[in-house]
Amino acid sequence: MSLREGLYRALVWVGGGALLVAMAADTLAMLGRHLQLPLLGSIEIVQAAVLVAASGALLLATICQSHARVHLLLRRMPDGLRARFGSAHFIAAIVLMLALLAGSAWIARDLWSGHEESELLRIPWMPLRIIVVLLLAGLVAVLFRQLLRGSRA
Repeated sequence: MSLREGLYRALVWVGGGALLVAMAADTLAMLGRHLQLPLLGSIEIVQAAVLVAASGALLLATICQSHARVHLLLRRMPDGLRARFGSAHFIAAIVLMLALLAGSAWIARDLWSGHEESELLRIPWMPLRIIVVLLLAGLVAVLFRQLLRGSRA
């Protein structure tokens, strides 16, 4: 198994597991409401799980270059123009991810010693902020590598 296949499998398992946690928490909360035994903090659990699942999915889609695209215009362009649009796509995506990374890192740095946590379950927010910063740094690296390799956009 190659490194790419191993990373793919790990991201699928982590993201899928996080989605299962979110689904289980939401299902238990719904059942609890009907049985008069509410699961307090289920929204906080779902938020944290969805962040992990979405991070894995976004990184996986970027690595596999399988983001949704509208090909209506791209198919009608000459090859040279299509290649320039592809490069512009990568540059714009890198700039966007760098801006998001800078903002997320800035907020994480400012709140590093803030001891933020969720209201009911006291889930600390800093590990989730670190996940976002690492995700965005990974996306920048993957996109930059794809730009240098001349991957399709």
